[in-house]
Amino acid sequence: MFLRFLEEKTRIGWKISVDMFILSADNEQEEQIMVQNFEQSALDYERVEKAIAYLEQNFHRQPGLSEIAKGAHVSEHHFQKLFSRWVGISPKRFLQYLTKEYAKELLNEPTNLLDVTYETGLSSPGRLHDLFVTCEAVTPGEFKNRGEGLVIEYGIHPSPFGRCMLAVTERGICGLAFLKDESADDELVSMKKRWNRAQFRKNSQKTAKLINGIFKPLNGEKTPSFHLFLKGTNFQIKVWEGLLRIPSGQVVSYEHVAEQIGQPRAARAVANAVAQNPVPFLIPCHRVIRKVGDFGGYQGGSARKKALLGWEAVQKNRRD
Repeated sequence: MFLRFLEEKTRIGWKISVDMFILSADNEQEEQIMVQNFEQSALDYERVEKAIAYLEQNFHRQPGLSEIAKGAHVSEHHFQKLFSRWVGISPKRFLQYLTKEYAKELLNEPTNLLDVTYETGLSSPGRLHDLFVTCEAVTPGEFKNRGEGLVIEYGIHPSPFGRCMLAVTERGICGLAFLKDESADDELVSMKKRWNRAQFRKNSQKTAKLINGIFKPLNGEKTPSFHLFLKGTNFQIKVWEGLLRIPSGQVVSYEHVAEQIGQPRAARAVANAVAQNPVPFLIPCHRVIRKVGDFGGYQGGSARKKALLGWEAVQKNRRD
């Protein structure tokens, strides 16, 4: 995905609007089918995550597929079926994308976050501006008020990468978090700390439409228009801007991001900014790993980070 920034200097934060292909949508039956599909994907993902976690815990023994399947509490036959259903390839092939060696290969590929790439699937440089991001400043006063007068509506939904919580305001999406268990309490507490003067309301019906749009493109569908309402320091915003430019199926190191934003000695600060990303997946912080090839941490857990990267690697290799 290529994202063009209309730069407006800001002291505190940005409102980001991602304009893509417009989805025709208010079809309730279609939305219900999509939710049901995500329910199945979320169930499959639970097994995938258990398998990746088991492999992490027993990496030095290099367990075989039958043992990994057992660790995920499924038969080897069912293990094959659920991977084919979830990502479209066998678990053996998928797990090859999660190796340190494969990660190093990606890191060695020449990547400049500030350059236009052809990973968008667009046919010519002239069409790259079909997709763009516009940035609107959030004032220092709004930052200081921490959400005073703001109504934030949220919902819990299934997704191809497990259950997640989405939070929105009239001005756009302000939070997305993958749940580490069935409860969203921790994520809601974290969001309330970020916007501690805002009023929170649960409204799953409203957020369901957005969730369908966010994850529907994983099945090859067109993407709707999104607006992200974000708050962060100047440095955090600069890092998040860089993350938006990392192509799907590619990874970069924290050091590389630091260099690209003009602060080559700030790799640790970059890592902290990546960790504070309030809308993972939409801003793809999972595509930043350690320079030695280790995948590193992730808000939604290291197994989920590997699942995301593995899924994107599969799609990239299908395009190549």
